[in-house]
Amino acid sequence: MRVTGRLLFVLIFAFAALGAMSQQHAEQSATDSEIRIGNVVPYSGPLSEFGAIGQAEAAYFDMINDRGGINGRKVRFITRDDNSDPTTALELTRNLVEQDDVHLMFGSFGTPGNLATRWYLNEKKIPQLFVASGDEELSQAKAFPWTMGWQPSFRSEGRIYANYIQAYYPRKKIVVLWQNDQFGRMLYRGIQEGLGDLNRLVLVDIAFDIADEHLEGHVSILKRSGADIFVFLGVPSTASKVIRLAASLKWRPVFIVSDASASIANAMAPAGLENSAGVISAAFLKDPSDPAWKDDPAMKDWFAFMDKYHHVESTNNSAALYGYAAAESLTHVLKQCGDDLSRENIMRQAASLKGYQPSVALPSIRMNTTPNSYLPIRQMRLVQFDGRSWQPFGEVIETAFTEGAAR
Repeated sequence: MRVTGRLLFVLIFAFAALGAMSQQHAEQSATDSEIRIGNVVPYSGPLSEFGAIGQAEAAYFDMINDRGGINGRKVRFITRDDNSDPTTALELTRNLVEQDDVHLMFGSFGTPGNLATRWYLNEKKIPQLFVASGDEELSQAKAFPWTMGWQPSFRSEGRIYANYIQAYYPRKKIVVLWQNDQFGRMLYRGIQEGLGDLNRLVLVDIAFDIADEHLEGHVSILKRSGADIFVFLGVPSTASKVIRLAASLKWRPVFIVSDASASIANAMAPAGLENSAGVISAAFLKDPSDPAWKDDPAMKDWFAFMDKYHHVESTNNSAALYGYAAAESLTHVLKQCGDDLSRENIMRQAASLKGYQPSVALPSIRMNTTPNSYLPIRQMRLVQFDGRSWQPFGEVIETAFTEGAAR
């Protein structure tokens, strides 16, 4: 994995600071009446669309508190805005631990921020649970036993798209438009690993920044390459623009988008449902804007939750559903802890999940962990958008690389 200069500086700074700290044992900071949970997400800045994750998690714990809390303890969820800045993420995390006395960090968003805080939290023996990133570096059980991922890995998701191309379009020409950060790089790395010798069929790949003002030029270049398959690896707001641009150029390739963009409400509808018809992705959670789930009991619970606890303009936000599912998963772990809410027991319970299914996960998607395997969700389904709904095809795919969790 390549690390940007700025992130490397942050990691070196954090490591140097830790070297000056004395070794400490994880102390009990939960009280008999309260569990304090820290969280850092981008409520502002270029990735602010993912602030919906933290907002939904806060609302979820409000619901849990109304129901009596977890094993008799109320949850105090303290969430902060890092503006997608790893330096800020480290500072905020230190404040949450040392000033707010949180018992654990949960669901903090993004690879750079979580990597920046990982050394600090592991030195302090503070659980860094269910981070909102699919980077396998955040699921290294042996090297960092206090840090655990949640979602399928980006790298293995990329491998799924490569395998799909190999199976259905083995001689077709490919272009890739990928987000120029660790998220996009890991997805693209998985595609390259999966394609193997077929990488010769990738005619052009273009990296773009979140605030890129040249998307029209990028898409035009990709079209002129004569490719049959267009792979987009980025966020929903950019995906919608790219799909719409391709349609305006009367270009209809096989269109593959990453799971982060596979939202009807946030990407397909803004791009135009007709323009988006045929788009392929891989998913592990239900899409709240998909009419296929309107009679699903778990999704009815979701909409009731949104109506009562999370008053936002739209109940169809996939990022919010992600936060709901992650918070539900953490609640399950904390319930398993019983009266022993020591940090050691929280990690022990998180590392012993067997077949747990978040209520809004796709059928057959389960969470499984062991002390040597910190990739809880390893399964995805290929889906295709038919202009109205996501249609699954093929079998549930096991995504995790065996070396990813234990290095």
